[in-house]
Amino acid sequence: MVTIREVARVAGVSVATASRALNGLANVNVETRGRIEAAAARLDYVPHSGARSLTRRRSDTIGVILPDLFGEFFSEIIRGIDMVVHDAGKILLLGNMHGSPQETQQAIRAMRGRVDGLLVMPPNSDAATLGLTGGWRIPTVLLNARPYDGGLPFVTVDNYAGARLVTEHLVARGATRIVHVAGPQDNNDARERERGFRDVVREALGDTTPLVVPGDFRDGAGRSAARSLLARQSVFDAVFSANDLMAVELMAELRDAGIVLGSQVLVAGFDDIPLARYVTPQLTTVHSDITRVGIDGARLLLRILDGEDPGEGGRLVIAPTLAVRGSTGPAE
Repeated sequence: MVTIREVARVAGVSVATASRALNGLANVNVETRGRIEAAAARLDYVPHSGARSLTRRRSDTIGVILPDLFGEFFSEIIRGIDMVVHDAGKILLLGNMHGSPQETQQAIRAMRGRVDGLLVMPPNSDAATLGLTGGWRIPTVLLNARPYDGGLPFVTVDNYAGARLVTEHLVARGATRIVHVAGPQDNNDARERERGFRDVVREALGDTTPLVVPGDFRDGAGRSAARSLLARQSVFDAVFSANDLMAVELMAELRDAGIVLGSQVLVAGFDDIPLARYVTPQLTTVHSDITRVGIDGARLLLRILDGEDPGEGGRLVIAPTLAVRGSTGPAE
C-alpha cells in the first residue's frame, strides 16, 4: 500500500506539507498543492482513514441513535439521513436503544470519540432524561423531540396539528363516534396526537369522554385494539390510529369481522409510511414526511459541524399534511 511518505518523496515535499495538502488545508500554495495531488494520483494513493481522522480531528462518521431500527417508520428516517450523509462523503454508525433511556445512554457513551456528531431520537421524546441538554458537548440534533431547556437544535413534526387535521377530516366525513387507538403514554408524539384528537371531538362533537384504546406503536397493537373493540361491542363509526402500523393491523382485523372499511367504519392513521399506499383500501393518514425529518436533521447537523450557529434555524417544526385515501370513503 502506498503511504503518504512515498507521495511526499515523489512530490519533493515534507510529509507534513503533503498531509496538509491532501487534507484540504489552506496553508499550502497552489503550485505545491498541484505537485502533491499529481504525485498522489500517479501513485494511486488512498488516504488511511484512521490517520486522516487523527490529523483532522474528525472521524467523518455520524452517529444515529433511534428507539428501533426495524419497521418502515425508522427505515424512512434512516433513508433520509443516509441521502444527505452519503452525499457529504461521510458514513453512518447506527445505534438501537430498544426504547429504553438506559440503553440510549449506553449507546451514546459507546459512540463518544467515534463520531463527529449525533442524531438522536429519544424514546420518550424527552431529551432531559438522557442528559442531552444545553451543556451537552457532542454536536447533537434531536429528531422528533424538543429539549425542554431549548439548548439543543431539533427537527420535529407538529403532531398536535396533524392529529387535528385527521380528526377534523373524520368529522367532515360524517363520523360522530370516533375511537382513538393511542400510542405509548410515555411518548410525547403519542400524547400530542391524543391531545389533538381530544380537542377536536370536544369542539366539533361535544364529546368530552371519547373512547381511547391503549396501544404502543408496535406489531400486534392494532389487532389487539380491534379485538378489544369487537369484544366489548363498542359502537363506533371511525377510528383514528396514532400510527399507520396499528391502523393497518386494525383494518385487517375489522375486515375479517365483516366490516366494510370506508363506509361502515372509517379508518385513519399517522405518518404515511409506504405500506399505507399498498393496503386495501388505501389508508388515509397524516403525511408527516418522515424522510424529510431525517434529511433536515442530517443537513442541520452537517452545518453545525462546519461551524455554523443555526440560531432559530436550528428549531425546525414540520407542518404535516393530510393524505386522503379510500379508508375514509370515496374521494369527493
